[in-house]
Parts: sequence; C-alpha cells; structure tokens
Amino acid sequence: MQKNIQLRLLPSEATNDLIIRQHLASTEGCDPAAITGFYVTKHSIDARGKQPYIQLNVHYFLNEPFQERELRKFEWKDVRMAREKVVIIGAGPAGIFAALQLIEKGIKPIILERGKQVRARRRDLALLNKQGEVNPESNYCFGEGGAGTYSDGKLYTRSSKRGDVKRILELFFVFGAPENILYEAHPHIGTNKLPQIITAMREKIIDCGGEVYFEQKLTDLKLENNQVKAAITANGDVFEANAFLLATGHSARDIFELLHQKNILIEAKSFALGVRVEHPQSLIDSAQYHKAIRDPALPPASYSLVQQVEGKGVFSFCMCPGGIIAPSATAPGELVVNGWSPSKRNNPYANSGIVVSVEEKELKNFQKYGPLSAMEFQRSVEQLAFSEGGGKLVAPAARLVDLCNNKLSDNLPDCSYLPGVIPADMGKVLPDFILRRLRTAFKEYGKKIKGYYTNEALVVATESRTSSPVRIPRDEKTLQHPQINNLYPCGEGAGYAGGIVSAAMDGENVAQMIAGFLKP
Repeated sequence: MQKNIQLRLLPSEATNDLIIRQHLASTEGCDPAAITGFYVTKHSIDARGKQPYIQLNVHYFLNEPFQERELRKFEWKDVRMAREKVVIIGAGPAGIFAALQLIEKGIKPIILERGKQVRARRRDLALLNKQGEVNPESNYCFGEGGAGTYSDGKLYTRSSKRGDVKRILELFFVFGAPENILYEAHPHIGTNKLPQIITAMREKIIDCGGEVYFEQKLTDLKLENNQVKAAITANGDVFEANAFLLATGHSARDIFELLHQKNILIEAKSFALGVRVEHPQSLIDSAQYHKAIRDPALPPASYSLVQQVEGKGVFSFCMCPGGIIAPSATAPGELVVNGWSPSKRNNPYANSGIVVSVEEKELKNFQKYGPLSAMEFQRSVEQLAFSEGGGKLVAPAARLVDLCNNKLSDNLPDCSYLPGVIPADMGKVLPDFILRRLRTAFKEYGKKIKGYYTNEALVVATESRTSSPVRIPRDEKTLQHPQINNLYPCGEGAGYAGGIVSAAMDGENVAQMIAGFLKP
C-alpha cells in the first residue's frame, strides 16, 4: 500500500530518516519495519512561531516493495540529418532549454553565444572581481548558461501558469542537480554546482547533433520578405535556418539597438532599480528564526519584503542568504551589482536587492530615445555609480541608517563585495524618486524584521539589472514577432521571463510553437 502524509517536525528530526520512519509507523500503528521506504514530495519551513518547524509531505510504502521516485523519461532524437534547423541566439536558460525541446521534436538547434564556455568564464570573472576589468563579452551576464549560472541558481518561480515547472526541475535533476530541488519550496542549486550541469546540457545537445558556437556575437540579421534569412556574427560567419529564436538576456543592449536600427518593432518596458543591501547573516537568522543562534539543522534564513511607497512598489529582489555581492557590469564605465550564493550558503553575509519600480512616465528626460528610453535611463544611473565610486569597480556605498538620514558614512563595515566599497553621497548616484522611496521603505522594513534597520547593514549601488528595460513584442498565439514571421523573441531579454525557471519554460514554449510550424 502507498500513502501520503504531512509531518510537522523539529529541524533535527526532519534530517533523520529513522525518526521519520518512526513517525510514519506511529501514524499507522505498525512496526517501523512495515514501512519499506519513503521519499519527500515537499519540504518547507514554518518559522512563524518561536520554535521553527519543518513541514514534510511524505510518500511512503507500507508492506509492499519500495519504488524510487517516478520521473518522466526524456527522449532526445538524433538531429544530425534533420532538414529543419533553428538558430538560437543566446545560451542562457531560455536558449538551452529551447534547444533540448527542439531535439525532442526532431529539429536541429544551432546555438550562437557571444560569450565563452561556462568554465572559461571563470578567468574573466576573476579579473572582474580582483582587478575591476570588464570583458564586454564574458562576465556575470554574458556567457554559457547566462546570468543565472554565476549568480546563484535560484529555481523558485511564481510563474507556474506559464509552463511545466516540474518538468524544468526534473531536467535539471537529470543533468546532475541534487534531488532536493524536486521537493523544496524554494529550490536552489548554487553557483558552485551550476557550471557542470550547464556543461552536461551542452554535451547532450552536441551528442544529439545540435551545434553550439561560442564567441559568436550577433551583429546583423539578413531580412527578406518579412523573414530572417540569416544571422550574421562579428566574425563574419553567416548562419541560415528555418526560424530564429532570440534569447539574448536582459543586458544585451546592442541587440536592442540593432533591432531599433533595422526598424524592427521594440517597446520600452517598466523595470526596477535600486541598491543591494548586506546584513550579517547571523542578524537575519536571529530575526527570522527567533533564536540568538541558528539551529544547525536549519538553513541560513532569507526574507522577502515589499512596501508600497507613493503608490509604487519597493521590494526585495534575488535575496541571497550566506551570499556574496558581485560586480555585474557588462561594459567599462558602468557599475552594476548583483548577488549570489554557493550551494551551502555558508558565507557570513546575507544580501538582497532592494529595488523601486520604474515606469516610463518617470523618464521624461529620456523620451528622446523612444523605445530605448528605459534602457538609457538604466545606463545613465550605472555610469553615475561608476563615476562616484573609487575606480576599478569600487562601489559607492553607505551604512543603511546613514543613508536614510542623508548622512555620509564616516566608515563602512566589512562586506563581501571583492572590488571594495567607498563612502558616497547616494544622492549623487540615484535619482531622487528612487532614493526617496528607498529611504521610506527601509524604515518600514525595520518594523517587519527585528534589527533590519541598522548601521551594521551596508547599502551598495547600483542594483539595476533586475529585468529587461525593453520588450520585443510577439503575437500571443504564434509567439512570432508581429513584423518578422520567423523571428521568435524569448526569455528575459525579450521581456517574457524573470529568472532561470521562467526563462527555461518560455524557451520550451517557444520551441514547441516553432516545432508546430516546422513539423505540423
């Protein structure tokens, strides 16, 4: 007999299979030996009371042979000789998962990635962190795996209606992710583990006959009769295909400029911009778990915050427990920060973006840029941050209470941001409407999380790559661009996703649509 049950356990109990088995046997009124096996289907933390608990949904077997967790089987075809070909521009999650889906449909994917292979990116990231040198084609945003590979690997999404979240998680598991991503409420892989998973996916694509090209930056599209005939790269190479899937990520400004120059319709899009805030992890643990010292059976605590200020949302973004603040600029003369965590989340700091919604009507001085107005506003703030920093990506920063009191910090606490920080007047970095709303929100957050509003916390500018400031429109039914009938905008860069899982689902959705047209 197979049954499901929900258990509410102490953190130390939830990690002990013997204790879980005893709870199951107690529920059944049987000997523990009658429980032949079990697996967890959902894992979440309830920390609302003074004593945190773990809530487990468990599928168990009673007096019958245990069977492993049932997963779907994926069947990738040999597409070496496939007549139908699709050029995929960008090897982030949207592009990679689209390629795997096309192979399942018997269509050959050809991936063009402007950056380097996932492991080769490490050298450029080292130069970025240690010497402040930005490689415009290989950084935290550009390269195999996209922005998510070296900035955390969070797999939680609220976009479950956009696709099959479980399928995406199972694919990650098939390619080497830990099994706990299949059942944790907020699954997370970690920057240290993602590279080998992305490498395994690329190897599968190539083994099946797909093609993957690195350091192939798209510079032009050959258009004829409202169709793309070829993609042309900076190397002068020409790639022809039946369809073209555009999955370039939220920071590929040159692609937005290229489309605009070729009179291909694009639109300005609202996004969010602000700062990254770092607290001691122990402070967040104490506040969230209501204990002076965190139970070692509990993970480092996180938080999610939102506050309406002046009718606009100010919210936490990409919260990284036990994490590190990283330099995420994609061009010299810009200063952008983001955050990431290793799989163990064992660094002494907790950081999160705290960002303000930015809408087109607030960009009056940038209207001359038309559909690129939000992008140019974003760029201008990043350039201001760079000029107010200390050079070589040393970031402008302030203690949190000092920031809210409009005071220049005399000194700054230690932090995880490797290029370093320098006390700065944030009024010279952030637009007034951003800074004003941040100050109000920080004070309100201090009422929600004990100890949050403190000068032990560091505010670092600028968190600006939350999402794409441009949308590339597409038909809701066909997912094609309204002008170019074989061009398929996709993922975060096109404005249709907001994270690894939602981008992967969008890549799959677009690939399925393409397959429907090419192989009805």
